Amino acid sequence: MLSTMQDGQLGIRRLLEAGSGFFGSSTVTTALTTSPEVTLETVSYARVGGNVARLAHALAGLGVGPGDRVATFMWNDRAHLEVYYAAPCMGAVVHPLNIRLPGEQVTFIANHAGDTVLVADASLLGILRPLLPAMTTVEHLIVAGDAPLDELRAEIRAGRAAGRTGPGPTVHDYDTLLAAESTSYPWPELDERQAAAMCYTSGTTGDPKGVVYSHRSIVLHSLNVCLPGAFALSSGDRMLAVVPQFHVLAWGIPYAAFLSGASLVMPGPFLPAESLAAVIAAARPTTAAGVPTLWQNLLTHLVAHPEIDVSSLREAIVGGSACPPSLLDAYAERLGIALVHAWGMTEMSPLGSVARVPAGLTGEGARRRQLSQGRFSALVEARVVGPDGTFLPTDGDSAGELEVRGPWIAASYYTGGDSGAGAAGTPGGPGDDPKFRDGWLRTGDVGTISPDGFLTLADRLKDVIKSGGEWISSVELENELMAHPCVREAAVIGVADDRWGERPLAGVVVAPDARVSPAQLRAHLADRVARWQIPERWAFVEEVPKTSVGKFDKKRLRARHTDGGLDVTLLAD
Repeated sequence: MLSTMQDGQLGIRRLLEAGSGFFGSSTVTTALTTSPEVTLETVSYARVGGNVARLAHALAGLGVGPGDRVATFMWNDRAHLEVYYAAPCMGAVVHPLNIRLPGEQVTFIANHAGDTVLVADASLLGILRPLLPAMTTVEHLIVAGDAPLDELRAEIRAGRAAGRTGPGPTVHDYDTLLAAESTSYPWPELDERQAAAMCYTSGTTGDPKGVVYSHRSIVLHSLNVCLPGAFALSSGDRMLAVVPQFHVLAWGIPYAAFLSGASLVMPGPFLPAESLAAVIAAARPTTAAGVPTLWQNLLTHLVAHPEIDVSSLREAIVGGSACPPSLLDAYAERLGIALVHAWGMTEMSPLGSVARVPAGLTGEGARRRQLSQGRFSALVEARVVGPDGTFLPTDGDSAGELEVRGPWIAASYYTGGDSGAGAAGTPGGPGDDPKFRDGWLRTGDVGTISPDGFLTLADRLKDVIKSGGEWISSVELENELMAHPCVREAAVIGVADDRWGERPLAGVVVAPDARVSPAQLRAHLADRVARWQIPERWAFVEEVPKTSVGKFDKKRLRARHTDGGLDVTLLAD
């Protein structure tokens, strides 16, 4: 028996029409300057919708057709938001490039994706210009913002004459392209499974890998983001999107905002703590999202400058890596701002779970859930698998590798060309990639799942320290070390040990104007973790290396140790 319900395609076009129509008075506010004073540009969603149509006309005029990739090299701002909607709604694919990756990875990704048009912020041309000759598929470069375009065109022509790789793109000015176009566009009816956007993993273990999101997956993910148990977005909110738009589509926030009517605050390039604090005080967001290192830096600045008014901000979503409990508590106690843990991956669009404490739960049970990675969305299936491949119970105690599946989770990686992601059993598909097993994504995270669906991660498989046949969680040691008032950051890695196979080495960043010794830190850990887990090896560093999205880059820290670049103190019992 079939239902009597209508059938319709889930598409980003509907988010655009709802945001620019029903919620046309909602706004996107972009920071233009922060010094000597904050300057903000505020534009209604209705106007953004008109610009989206103009951009679609302009892209079509440049030859962009169904399935063509439109890349971006931009900050979080209004123009970037307009590309987010114009490309997929006309049937093309938006592809944000990570502006913080090494140049060779950026060009690899652009060529692998087959980007034909690149929209770039004028302030980033200094980084982009040397990369253009190696971007062999890019035919058009659209520059948003003020820049000497005639000089850029001459440089590209000179490159052609010098016989550089590729013909070089034709250069256009963003505002000039849009000015001549109509504010309405005949949006096509698209298959909901058609590609809408793509992002690449950061490539910390080999070449970056592409994930292609469908219209259907983005709409379903947006619905999930808006739920009360997730980001809880509504038309009364002003969301500060600090997480970069090149990082998993800014965690889906630009699409969820148009769906819910929540206004957006875009910080542009102003991410240092001093600038971000000024943006918050001026733009008055109610909620925000970003990685732990950002919130740590902001806390330090706000504590030093209590006169800055950030009282509009009631909570911030923290993801990308584990949030130290000490940071969560400091925000609540000093600023009255709730930090809410969330977990996900590029392959998951990214949201998998959010740590909202169930109503009525108090005491230790509430604290455990607050510090967990959160409760899974009802549409995300999850399981833990032991080292021998057995499926473990979701009892909150049995730890194994986490595997997930669901309607906004990747089934394979993009293999290049126009065929899209590899199908099961084809090169590049889940049949060949160990990342996928029987229709499930293997996350590489080790953790437990409670009976009520809360995920608690112990570590990444690659970061777990295997000492004397037992596992030591690097994340747990890091969190406990960062609870010490003299520690600003701490990253723990496993290093070779003749007796135990592997032992933890703690890389510690001391807080400004503070002093602490390895012996004091060992004493601090003594009543917090098992004695045998306490590191003997200590190194004080100026900064923990970070990935392009702000996570601790332990691979680089391990390389520094291997190369003798760390001054290690051995402090045995």
